[in-house]
Amino acid sequence: MPSPSHNCIRLSAVSILSAAVLALAGCSEEKAETKEIVRPVKVVEIAAIDTSRTLSYSGTVRARTEMNLGFRVNGKITERLVDIGQRVKSGDLLARIDPSDYELALASAKANLDATERQVETTELARVRAEQLFAKNVSPKSQLEQATLSYNQAVATRDSARSTLDQAKNQVSYTDLKSEQNGIVTAVSADIGQVVGSGTPVVSVAVDGEKEVLVAIPETDIAQFKPGKVVTVGFWSDAALMLQGKVREVAGSAEPQSRTFAVRISLPNDPNVLLGMTSGIVAAAADAQQLVSIPLSALAKKDDQAIVWTVDRTAETVHSRPVKVADFTSDGVRISEGLKPGDVVVAAGTQFMTEGLKVKLGSETVQQSAATENTQLVR
Repeated sequence: MPSPSHNCIRLSAVSILSAAVLALAGCSEEKAETKEIVRPVKVVEIAAIDTSRTLSYSGTVRARTEMNLGFRVNGKITERLVDIGQRVKSGDLLARIDPSDYELALASAKANLDATERQVETTELARVRAEQLFAKNVSPKSQLEQATLSYNQAVATRDSARSTLDQAKNQVSYTDLKSEQNGIVTAVSADIGQVVGSGTPVVSVAVDGEKEVLVAIPETDIAQFKPGKVVTVGFWSDAALMLQGKVREVAGSAEPQSRTFAVRISLPNDPNVLLGMTSGIVAAAADAQQLVSIPLSALAKKDDQAIVWTVDRTAETVHSRPVKVADFTSDGVRISEGLKPGDVVVAAGTQFMTEGLKVKLGSETVQQSAATENTQLVR
């Protein structure tokens, strides 16, 4: 059997070993307690906010001057001499209506003028005879005055007949519809056999010369368009063709159905621009409210208040910041208040963030720029 002294030595060794283990464990716990947690994070950086936004709308190329031509008299169309797309020159005949009634009126006016001229001749002879008799004291002065009055009335009637004849000639000429300027036929509104009234559009002609783009602008942006404003005009048929246009005219009232305002933008002369081409305009507009777009995962909530976690680059710590949400988009959320250019925002893992938490912005951390949301979509 082991001696008592041997047992005492063995117990002492065990006690020393146990104390050493406990001491090491205490050191490990102390180190574990003092070790600081550093969490790598993915961030987005708020880019510089632009002071303007871009307005983009589509339109069509039109001639600055378009003539809707119609007859100046009523009648039945007997000829149509042009088709859509045909080029015409000033004085070219476009259409004709039946002139029969107007030719009859012209013949009647001519006959009436002949009759009045004979009446003038008759009254003139009577006036001359009355003057001779009065000079010889054969007839009284009242007879001379009556002869003179009849002559003057005959002259006035003749002059009226001449005006009627001129009017009848004009009406016969109005049965021919002619182009007043060079251009291209863009529309035909009536055809052979149709009875039209005076002024009814029959043929539309786009006058050669300056072209423009007609754009419909909603009331929310119409204040951004004033005469003289410079815009960039592109064309769907040729992406390389870009022209600088100027706003020429802004409608004073909205269209009843679409509730949009017609804006006409003049274009410089370019042979590649054809009537009817589809175009798009781009214009800058001042924007009072700037919205910053960030990923939806960057948005958090604290005490019913929307917040984001911003990163202090110097201290490499995160801090909560309240923000105001403007709206949500398909790829994120737009913030109207609370963020400024240069802010670094935690983009993912916000549920693990605490105030003053140490984070790591190493090279392995994905960073991107969250630019301001300042572009108006094409309507």
